[in-house]
Amino acid sequence: MTAPKLALSDNAVTDITADVVVIGTVQQDGGGFTLAPGAEAVDAVFDGSLVDVLTSLGAGGKAEEVVKVPTLGRLKAGVVLAVGLGKADPTAEQVRRAAGAAARALTGVKRAHNFLSVVDLRAAIEGTVLGAYTFTQYKSEAGEGPVGRVDFASPNTKETKAVLKTATAIAEAVATARDLINTPPNDLFPASFAERAVKLGEAAGLTVEVLDEKALRRGGYGGILGVGSGSARLPRLVRLSYKGPKAAKKVALVGKGITFDTGGISIKPAANMEEMTSDMSGAAAVVASVVLAAKLKYPLEVIATVPIAENMPSGTSYRPGDVLTMYGGKTVEVLNTDAEGRLILADAIVRAGEDDPDYLIETATLTGAQVVALGKRTAGVMGSDDFRDRVARIGQSVGENAWAMPLPDELRSDLDSRVADLANVTGHRWGGMLAAGQFLKEFVPDGLDWAHIDVAGPAYNSGGAYGYTTRGGTGVPVRTIAAVLADIAENG
Repeated sequence: MTAPKLALSDNAVTDITADVVVIGTVQQDGGGFTLAPGAEAVDAVFDGSLVDVLTSLGAGGKAEEVVKVPTLGRLKAGVVLAVGLGKADPTAEQVRRAAGAAARALTGVKRAHNFLSVVDLRAAIEGTVLGAYTFTQYKSEAGEGPVGRVDFASPNTKETKAVLKTATAIAEAVATARDLINTPPNDLFPASFAERAVKLGEAAGLTVEVLDEKALRRGGYGGILGVGSGSARLPRLVRLSYKGPKAAKKVALVGKGITFDTGGISIKPAANMEEMTSDMSGAAAVVASVVLAAKLKYPLEVIATVPIAENMPSGTSYRPGDVLTMYGGKTVEVLNTDAEGRLILADAIVRAGEDDPDYLIETATLTGAQVVALGKRTAGVMGSDDFRDRVARIGQSVGENAWAMPLPDELRSDLDSRVADLANVTGHRWGGMLAAGQFLKEFVPDGLDWAHIDVAGPAYNSGGAYGYTTRGGTGVPVRTIAAVLADIAENG
């Protein structure tokens, strides 16, 4: 992506050099709206009439509403862009979404000055960078680019500079994940994905290891090899390791990297299969997150284990009825080759457990059942009770809707196999997301604090843009993982 340049500015409104000034509006409980903090000086230039002017143009303060007002020479900027924050006492997420909506409306603008930062600086920065995101690599005519530069109304202090650095790094990590997800599968396949992960890791100073199909076979990674057996593009396992200053805790990250999922022999319906280019969203998120940990110098040790395969039907594909011997020795009867993500994750989870981490965070576009249960914008979080709840709470706090889900004991017996240690699916459709969590639990070391984040819905936006979420890959749950790592760094 081409990101806007960002800066802090405490210039008086009459001294601002910009093409557009961005302010916020807030709905009032009794009807109507008021201007958000930071807009007072702009209102003064309009002799206190800005609310009346905006009202005449249809403004009401509704969340993500965008209304433009010409300044008619009152400011050096030609336009005031008022964006709705929604209900009074706006949260960070309201600011983030409003900033994203404003950024999307600033396409082609050279320079903007944003007063939403007076409400919440970090949220305004994150929303702006993410809302301005574009992916035009494959367009012959890219059109107008995102806003070129955004100055945020803020004192230029050591503390605010730190906020700018952190917020920018997190938003750029999300954008990195989006870029990977949006790259089509003819260009992003196991070997090329591994190469891009290595390049990102080496640039961040990480220790990098890649296992090709020969090394996977020697190591006994039966899940990854089985899933990848039907493709001419052979699987990989990537390991990216970061050790920060005074690292007190070790965190394992695992992400599902299916670069394209046809369902294999248990082939998917053709409708919307093109969205399966996003089936490596979990892998993209953990690659971006470990690079982010290095960039922000978290006092942690973070190791990402990333299994990558392409699930294709062919004469060499694994079949329903096959039994795979997973890394670590457990055997799995394959009942459905479209339940492939859990097979490659099982290998990776066992390998990650050998590093003796204090915590394990694993994420995947794992089950359609997640979308049925929680919709397209809410991730399901399963795992050990306390850590699961901690991850879900933090996910909600950063605006990546996460919801804690149970792992009912009765679903484990539904995974019993006639011929192997367990089957990869149950014989029914009930609680599919939870059954997948039970399957993964079988490969998590006893006593380890772990969380699985199912982002089958939230990882990819097939509809129109909203807030700071553009079409295509969303980068969820990078911000959740980043916040959990920061929380572990601070609180253990």
